[in-house]
Amino acid sequence: MTWRTEWKAAAAISGVFGILYYYAPQAERLTGPIGEAVGLATWYAREHVLLCLIPAFFIAGAIAVLLNQATVMKYLGADANKAVSYGVASVSGSILAVCSCTVLPLFAGIYRVGAGLGPAVAFLYAGPAINVLAIILTARVLGVELGVARAVGAILFSLVIGGLMHFLYRKEEADRAKTAMVLPDGESARPLWQSGWLMGAMVAVLVAANWADPGVGTGLFNWVGRNKWMLTSGAAVLLGLGLVYVIRIRAMSILGIGLMTVLAAFVFPADPVIPFSVAVVSLGIVIGTGGRESREWLSQSWGFAKKMLPLLFYGVLIAGLLLGRPGGEGLIPAEWVAQAVGGNSISANLLASTAGAFMYFATLTEVPILQGLIANGMGQGPALALLLAGPALSLPNMLVIRSVIGTKKTAVFVALVIAMATVSGTIFGIIVERI
Repeated sequence: MTWRTEWKAAAAISGVFGILYYYAPQAERLTGPIGEAVGLATWYAREHVLLCLIPAFFIAGAIAVLLNQATVMKYLGADANKAVSYGVASVSGSILAVCSCTVLPLFAGIYRVGAGLGPAVAFLYAGPAINVLAIILTARVLGVELGVARAVGAILFSLVIGGLMHFLYRKEEADRAKTAMVLPDGESARPLWQSGWLMGAMVAVLVAANWADPGVGTGLFNWVGRNKWMLTSGAAVLLGLGLVYVIRIRAMSILGIGLMTVLAAFVFPADPVIPFSVAVVSLGIVIGTGGRESREWLSQSWGFAKKMLPLLFYGVLIAGLLLGRPGGEGLIPAEWVAQAVGGNSISANLLASTAGAFMYFATLTEVPILQGLIANGMGQGPALALLLAGPALSLPNMLVIRSVIGTKKTAVFVALVIAMATVSGTIFGIIVERI
């Protein structure tokens, strides 16, 4: 990749992002579905791109360049031990606690370097769905029964849907595994723990920077929320050390990034996003001017960003136009949804899971949205159906998944999530009615 051929795409994406980011105060002047679409896009640009997606793109690029393909095939490949591969995929996804869009670059990264379709899909679902903080908040706000049902359902979904995707496409997976077997082993020049150090530090930065307020006054989650930027800084220091000792980037360059970030934090103490952005941009410049491996890392990260960001923004605009933002009205009035998902009929559960699958939920926002819907008559079964389908899917999410695994597999994945959410919601509703 040469930036002489990529600067137009980079300028276009940066320009659209800049307009959306700085247009946010004026976006509220727009009303109706158009206002909802623009409002959701500006909110998405301000709250998710810098803190969520950009770090995720760096992690995805690191997976593609730094992670040995033989290692991925050993633990997540189509022929890997199923208990190990699905266990690793679901646990790895759940640790991230990210939204349905942030998990996409990571999913694309592990799939590209050889992960089997089943484990990759399990990881894709588990990331946003098995979110410990969201499950605890669900139990606290919406009731213990709904919280427990969400936790159990999400874990089972990641394993069952991943297994079904592998079974349905087992022939393709077998062919893909054979192709991977004839590739060179690609033994890495560094031990696995060194690559793990780098990616673990980046994941820690991603998780800490995006830690949401749990809404409780005490406990570990509250402590993490109050100290999220201190923890982010600690993870960034570990990342800097890894870049020096593993990638062999000059220590003075890493020190320069740190000094510029600290200076930005002193100048803008009330807006941590600014020093975070300074750190990310500086990191991109440093690795882009480093050795062959670090330049390839930036190239892979940019490849993911160029492919996914336009699809995500198109999807967010369409989702906002149709369904609006929380508390807003799109072309489909929220009261229609609330009226249609009362009771516990199969149609109510199907509608709840389908609507949830196409809506966009940021981490934890599904809880207050459901709280309002339940207050307006939504049944417990449809509420669970939406919880199991909504956080793991969204229209922007579907567009990107399609670009990674194709239209047919994406349609099957979405259909499996909706069908299982519908059945789970119906069963849960029956159980609740009989208690």
